Amino acid sequence: MDKTPEVEIVRSAKRRSTLSASLVEGRVVVRVPAAISKSELDRMVPGLVRRVMAKQQRSGPSDEQLMERSLLLSRRYLDGRATPASVRWVGNQNRRWGSCTTTTGQIRLSDRLQKMPQYVIDYVLVHELTHLLHADHGPGFKAMTARYPQGEKAEAFLAGVSFGSGLPPIPLDDLPDEGMPPAAGHAPD
Repeated sequence: MDKTPEVEIVRSAKRRSTLSASLVEGRVVVRVPAAISKSELDRMVPGLVRRVMAKQQRSGPSDEQLMERSLLLSRRYLDGRATPASVRWVGNQNRRWGSCTTTTGQIRLSDRLQKMPQYVIDYVLVHELTHLLHADHGPGFKAMTARYPQGEKAEAFLAGVSFGSGLPPIPLDDLPDEGMPPAAGHAPD
């Protein structure tokens, strides 16, 4: 661990005895019972922070590495034309694998992808990068994403993950195919 992250303590009257910690936008958020003493916090929080940071290091590439990877993939498969403003992992995407805000150039990938094979992460990156060039899923979009040679394999892997979880298939994003309405229960961005 290179640096100690910012730690935010969130006290909750509903929480009786358990403590939990998670990484949120670069800081460790520790949720604790409202009545916990400062000495207990001083004793328990450092271990929780170490555990969260160790898990983060094991979990996959950093946001900076994602950006580097996306630029490489853009050069390799999209003629270097897709240049995102930022690429980062997020923990709040439960209905999709990735999203792209075309107006700002921001790409977000679900942190559920972190333990998946690199070709799957790469495919989701190529998909979202292509949205910087084609906002819809029309013929131009499909032609560009088809340049990624393991696209079908990655889509099958993601469909298998969804099926194995007992969930309906999770789209890469919520943009409907050209002329098609959004999937039931999914609203466009």
